[in-house]
Amino acid sequence: MALSLERPLVLVGAGKMGSALLQGWLAKGLLPSLVDVRDPAPSPDIEALTARGLSLNAPVEEIAVKGPALVLLAVKPQSMAAVLPELSLLVSPHTVFLSIAAGTALHRLQDLLGPQAHVIRAMPNTPASIGRGITVACANSLVTAEQKAMADELLAAVGEVGWVESEALIDAVTAVSGSGPAYVFYMVECLAAAGEALGLEASLAMKLARETVSGAGEMLNRTDEPASSLRANVTSPGGTTAAALDVLMGEGGLSPLMRRAALAARDRARELGK
Repeated sequence: MALSLERPLVLVGAGKMGSALLQGWLAKGLLPSLVDVRDPAPSPDIEALTARGLSLNAPVEEIAVKGPALVLLAVKPQSMAAVLPELSLLVSPHTVFLSIAAGTALHRLQDLLGPQAHVIRAMPNTPASIGRGITVACANSLVTAEQKAMADELLAAVGEVGWVESEALIDAVTAVSGSGPAYVFYMVECLAAAGEALGLEASLAMKLARETVSGAGEMLNRTDEPASSLRANVTSPGGTTAAALDVLMGEGGLSPLMRRAALAARDRARELGK
């Protein structure tokens, strides 16, 4: 379904994730003329969009006159204190602020923007850059049903979307899906290293690891079967896979290790949010 918004969107920070969202919106039919980008060092791709009507680094006062529907906050958490006070000019009952900054709590965003700011906090992940992301969001009490639906539609342009009522769960989301791609990439590194240890050439070991993980991921994507069933389907009793799983599923294996890793990520997210 094509995006058809009547009022403009503001993108504050056009780095990897901000640009990924913007490209997803444009691919869904959003007109560049409905987008205002604010970034001190825009990429050549962003600058090129100005020829199609995109507004780049316009004064906040000028943007405020347009009455934007949504302001996407895609700057680093440590930059929020410097960036947000100026954006308080955009606060109105008709504008929602959507933050994708890790560890920046709703109350902190509202403190910087003003008590009347309608704010949504979201945690996307890097596969959003290829349209295969997963984002989980929560909203403060001022956000209307219409604003939540609009944010959902925009986030869905780069993947799946879920919502939680309790903001505390966003830290758990960060630990699973926000940081999760790095866990998978590291698993590829480890699997390739294991192949090398068994005598495979490094390039072949890495190719086997990459294609195995990406192929298994695509199998998950194409079926509703639970991961446990897919695992069982390739595990013959007494076979080679079973021998490997005896190690991975044994005491001190992958499950407790992953729980410790996710717990560390969640606790760090909580620290960043203080």
